[in-house]
Amino acid sequence: MKNNSLFRGKGGQNYLFSFLLITCLFLLWGFAHSLLDVLNKHFQDALSLTKAQSGAVQASAYGAYFLMAIPAGIIARRFGYKAGILVGLSLFAIGAFWFIPAVSINTFWAFLLGLLIIFCGLTCLETVANPYTTVLGPPETAVSRINFAQTFNAIGWILGPLVGSILIFKNDSDKSIGELFFDAVSKVFTGVSGAVQTAAETLHEAAASDNSALIVPYVGLGIVVLLVLAMFFFTRLPEVKADDGHEVSAGNAAHFDKPLIKQRHFVLAVAAQLLYIAAQTGIGSFFINYTIEVKELGLTEMQAGLLLGMGGMGLFAAGRFTGSMVMRALKPSVLLGTFALVNTLLMLFTSMNHNRFGIIALILSYLFMSVMFPSIFALGLKGLGEKTKTASSILVMTIVGGAICPWLMGRIGAVNMSAGFLTPMVCFAFVSFYGYFGSRVKETA
Repeated sequence: MKNNSLFRGKGGQNYLFSFLLITCLFLLWGFAHSLLDVLNKHFQDALSLTKAQSGAVQASAYGAYFLMAIPAGIIARRFGYKAGILVGLSLFAIGAFWFIPAVSINTFWAFLLGLLIIFCGLTCLETVANPYTTVLGPPETAVSRINFAQTFNAIGWILGPLVGSILIFKNDSDKSIGELFFDAVSKVFTGVSGAVQTAAETLHEAAASDNSALIVPYVGLGIVVLLVLAMFFFTRLPEVKADDGHEVSAGNAAHFDKPLIKQRHFVLAVAAQLLYIAAQTGIGSFFINYTIEVKELGLTEMQAGLLLGMGGMGLFAAGRFTGSMVMRALKPSVLLGTFALVNTLLMLFTSMNHNRFGIIALILSYLFMSVMFPSIFALGLKGLGEKTKTASSILVMTIVGGAICPWLMGRIGAVNMSAGFLTPMVCFAFVSFYGYFGSRVKETA
């Protein structure tokens, strides 16, 4: 009898518990990633950095993926999924606790070092967890499974800007967090205008606060990571082989014995993933800048952060959750191509309209970004068998794209912030091409 369960192995094994445990990792690294978007603006004020200089936050974090992806793949191949997770969580915790001495040193390089260590850990986690979800059940539901896991990642992306904005940016008004958020929504979506509020300028200056505000979110994150580390240490994870029911038919086996460089759908996935990460990171890095520079709305930094967390990331999470269900009825490649095409148009609109409508376009872009990373990842790994772990480490390495786009957008944004969003527009255009055409499995010449 055919087994239709999303988490049933070839031999009837139930992988549900292992899958749920792995989703904890998705949430943790989503939180760490989105917290960067708040740090970017905080360091501009606290350390008097330009927009281009603050791009070093993303360069340090995402540069770790270039440095650590191949070693992480080697660890996963030699010692298994669990070892990769334990190494990743250990580095994650060390980097988070490093923020205690970093605040005492109080120089930009000290904070960048902590981020580098944290993201070396995240590289290990992503190298292991993403492909692991694809093998914890039938191969035909691999894309749905990784999208479902990424839903928890999206929850972390929501919490990062919310927690970061509340703990790092100061609230000089007597309004509650909820009131600040709904006030921001009212201004953006109903176009309430007026003179730029004096309080907004006061808050802007107050954001240049003591960097000790970073201790609470990062030390708290480190404690949570240690608890998760202990949980994984005492749990036995099944070492599911990539070829355990996850291979193509024997008739096509010769084709998939070809080296990775000959796998056209994988090679193009590498390019698409690098450009997608570049686009997503660039948008997040300058969302707050773009929003508060719409002067007629008079939004504060905290309100901009809340719009990012509860608005953009809320849609991001909703897209991840519904995307895994939509893919049951619509081909993942078609959904990916369509969503990327919509975002190409939204970025064009954002670059031409630096006003409340541009902000709305930015918020909407998160809905359409939601399925991109897991879809590209799963489509790129399709049918690679024993090469899956190596291919996964290469795909994770492409996250280094996040180090490039913020710097470029910061340089452009120093002159014209809205024009900077033409950079992610080009990135999304290629992702759309990959979804419609590049993800088809066929051999290169």
